[in-house]
Amino acid sequence: METQLAPATENQFTDILGLRLSGIFPKDKEPSVATLRNWTKLRRIPHHRVGHFIYYDAVEVATHIRTRLKVPARG
Repeated sequence: METQLAPATENQFTDILGLRLSGIFPKDKEPSVATLRNWTKLRRIPHHRVGHFIYYDAVEVATHIRTRLKVPARG
């Protein structure tokens, strides 16, 4: 009997450290844990609360950053 594993892109919830190291940010340019906590507090990135724990879906965060957190060009 074979077991079916879910694809890696579906509902892979992780904590804040896992989000930092998930590969959605450029290597050696990951935001600090304090920055991610601040973004969560300000509701700038999507998160899921289970009790008093906070989890992130890396795919959902990456999509949100690409589509909604664009910095306007200077000039």
